[in-house]
Amino acid sequence: MDRAPQSGSAVAEVQGLYGPFSFPERLLQKIWLRGDFDRTGARTLDGRRVVIRHPGRWNLLGGPDFRGARIGFDGEPEPEGDIELHLHAADWGAHAHAADPAYARVMLHVVLFPPPAGHVTTGAGGRVIPVLVLLPLLHHDLEEYAAEEAVEILAGRAGARLPDELAKLDPVERNLRLRRQADARWRQKVHFARLRLQRLEWEAACHAVALEILGFRFNRAPMLRIAARWPYAEWAHGGVDVDAVWAAEREGWSLQGVRPANHPRTRLRQYAGWVRACSGWPGRLRELGDCWPEVSADGETRAARRRHAFGALRETIARELCGGVVSGPRLDSLICDGFLPLLAVATARERHGLWFHWFPADLPPFVVRGLKELAVFDGRTQPASHGMAQGMLGWWIEREGRTTEG
Repeated sequence: MDRAPQSGSAVAEVQGLYGPFSFPERLLQKIWLRGDFDRTGARTLDGRRVVIRHPGRWNLLGGPDFRGARIGFDGEPEPEGDIELHLHAADWGAHAHAADPAYARVMLHVVLFPPPAGHVTTGAGGRVIPVLVLLPLLHHDLEEYAAEEAVEILAGRAGARLPDELAKLDPVERNLRLRRQADARWRQKVHFARLRLQRLEWEAACHAVALEILGFRFNRAPMLRIAARWPYAEWAHGGVDVDAVWAAEREGWSLQGVRPANHPRTRLRQYAGWVRACSGWPGRLRELGDCWPEVSADGETRAARRRHAFGALRETIARELCGGVVSGPRLDSLICDGFLPLLAVATARERHGLWFHWFPADLPPFVVRGLKELAVFDGRTQPASHGMAQGMLGWWIEREGRTTEG
């Protein structure tokens, strides 16, 4: 059921892989603002190609969701106008926008879910407003967007503290809960990887994952657009001008709060150096991945790492797959969020234990800090591990959902 008490607060309850989850209209607005969808395939319900020169300014007050957008249809001039977004096309009528003068300049109605056949959005005086459906154009499925949004919200809470309810649990029960959450996070990531491989061939999927993860939280969408516009073969053959690629997304980059090491121009140059050093790395990933150990997720992390030489394996991946260009937590993010889920789908071999006991990737600081406070990470038999960190993150996300619903 959708709830729409005020602008931007509508929420769709969607059935996900492990149960229902919420998809708020505000998240749809963020997707539009970032251009986190296939803009090259954007067409209105009546078949006209949509050219998005500027998505508009996000309006957090009353009236249309975005003002001052520049949109063209089938090569026509790109006048300035407004954009209204809804989860369902019927929300336009339910909110009586046609009778509201504030919506007189709306030039495009963007909706998440496809409307019934024959739907028409009409403004004042019966003016027909073109409708664009985003669901078929999204880079990810809705559950993945919702999960990443939850992580982004939590990551923005620099002063987040560990809730007492988790600290009061018996240590054995607490660890079991975190492990269950970690298992669910792993299955979810494999599910997302499977969906990606259903859309893309192996090389293209690896290319997209690499650029997306290098884009980190703030610039994932433009990095994905770059991956689609400049395929891997062009990078491998030296046919990509990084400065030209950077300039092509000039209006799409998010630079506020981005550290110098994460600046997208720096990350693009890093990827160009990676591909030069390891031309054909997606194929090499398949070859090396077949040799990686199958590790049990049970037991102590330190023992698992020693038994299977995790440190040496990490150095091999950095050198032979990334040319020594990517290191630190970003390398661990590539391994845990990119390489291992893709390999789990492509090779049908168990990768969960390797993922679970791996070194923590880029995560909100309070996650690892909280696990140390709980003595889940003790620096001895249980050093900081990616799996338990993901379990904590999953627990936080579930807790936030309960708090919101309550």
